[in-house]
Amino acid sequence: MFLAPLLALFLLPAAAAAQDFHTDARAAIVVDFDTRAVLYAKDPDRRLPPASMSKIMTMYVVFEMLRDGKLSLDDELPVSRKAWQMGGSKMFVKIDTRVKVEDLIRGVIVQSGNDACLVLAEGTAGSEEAFVRLMNERAKALGLTESNFANVSGWPHPDHYMSVRDLAVLARHMITDFPERYRIYSEREFTYAGIKQGNRNPLLYKVGGADGIKTGHTDEAGYGLTASAIRNGRRLIMVIAGLGSMRARSQESERLLDWAYREFDNYTLARAGQPVSAAEVWLGAAPTVPLHAAADITVTIPRRSRDKVAVMAVYDGPIAAPVMAGRQVGRMEVRLGDRTLGEGALVTGAAVERQNVFGRLLAAVGHLLTGQ
Repeated sequence: MFLAPLLALFLLPAAAAAQDFHTDARAAIVVDFDTRAVLYAKDPDRRLPPASMSKIMTMYVVFEMLRDGKLSLDDELPVSRKAWQMGGSKMFVKIDTRVKVEDLIRGVIVQSGNDACLVLAEGTAGSEEAFVRLMNERAKALGLTESNFANVSGWPHPDHYMSVRDLAVLARHMITDFPERYRIYSEREFTYAGIKQGNRNPLLYKVGGADGIKTGHTDEAGYGLTASAIRNGRRLIMVIAGLGSMRARSQESERLLDWAYREFDNYTLARAGQPVSAAEVWLGAAPTVPLHAAADITVTIPRRSRDKVAVMAVYDGPIAAPVMAGRQVGRMEVRLGDRTLGEGALVTGAAVERQNVFGRLLAAVGHLLTGQ
């Protein structure tokens, strides 16, 4: 087994930098969108009441219905007495009327309307209970291990909970799976029935690059926010929960995002198809074969303490001829001491034929004489 050092990098584990940040939030997490690296975590798997942040799942199920042709933006859904009577934040739909799906979507996303959630649930699944079953099925399929839904609005219920990690995973799916629909989360206001309401996400108004995604608040849950922003082409997802006021939610979410962008960056350690090392070839027409990364290897790393991490080429050698181009022969490992932070496939960058009979004979004689 060969361990070939390729380069030293500017890297430390995220936990080292995370010790420098403290929040009064009950739970919080920051994740890099591209690498999925966790830059900060405080009780990330703790089950908490998500309040209206769980409406992200409500909309995910609706967007799936639109994608699958089970629902149209122009469909009009009836408003039941139950929906009309919903408390909390409202879109202010009117009883015994019909509302376009397109308006209901904005009523949920921009206005956080509990009534709009119920109209969508009853109109698409027949009842709130049936729609909640779809939400829980989808949560399981997406790998949300610390989530369970009891209603479509986030109304307080002992069996309605999510972790901040699950919320971050769900937010990533929303952005990735429905990029065109996701744009609605950046809209700052929506007017329905002559009533204009602003988006409750404070970051949309004061943080550059912020484009979503959902606030939440109940007395039990406190104030929370699932947010995402892009700066210099790099997207972060942040979830913060259990704060004591709207002001604290606004300040802490902005402070946490600023810290994460300041302390970390993404580094591409290897590009697909570019040589990163070379391996000796046994009985080959050429003595060595170049080794390439099979795909780009990008990691999220702190900007400081730049002498701790190395990238290694790990492979069994020498490689016996003939060698085909593109053959996986090992892996690249990003290491901090004896800890592997990430890895990627290592492939041959060229073909190498076997030596002719005379060359192989000379190699055999040399091996007998030298033992090498």
